[in-house]
Amino acid sequence: MSKKEAKYKKLSREEESVIIHKGTEKPFTGKYYAFWKRGTYICKRCGSPLYRSESKFEAGCGWPSFDDQILDAVKRTPDADGIRTEITCTNCGAHLGHVFTGEGFTKKNVRHCVNSVSIDFVPDKQEKERL
Repeated sequence: MSKKEAKYKKLSREEESVIIHKGTEKPFTGKYYAFWKRGTYICKRCGSPLYRSESKFEAGCGWPSFDDQILDAVKRTPDADGIRTEITCTNCGAHLGHVFTGEGFTKKNVRHCVNSVSIDFVPDKQEKERL
C-alpha cells in the first residue's frame, strides 16, 4: 500500500465493490437518493469536495443526480463499451458513477448519476444548526 493509499478512508465491502471495482449500488436504495439538505457531497474514499447540494436534482433514476460538479473535482472517462462515460474523483480515482448529457432534466442538460456509497455529506453551517 502506498503512503497516499494509507490516507484513504477504510471502505466496507460494499463501498469497495463500487468505489474500487466500479460496481453499482441498487437503484432507490442509496442513503443520498432522496436527501435534500444543504451542504457539500465529498468523496467517500479521500474526502475531496465533489458536488454542492444546489446542483442536486430529482431525475427519478434511482441514484443521486447532479447537474454540475465542483471545479476540477470530477474526471470523465469513456467506458470501454463506448456508450457511457464514467465519472471518478479527480484526487483519488474513486468510481462515482456515470455522466449523461442531452436528457433535458435541467438547463445545464447534464446528469451526474452518482452512487450514494461513493459519497459522504458535510452539511453547511446553517444546516448543522438546524439539525
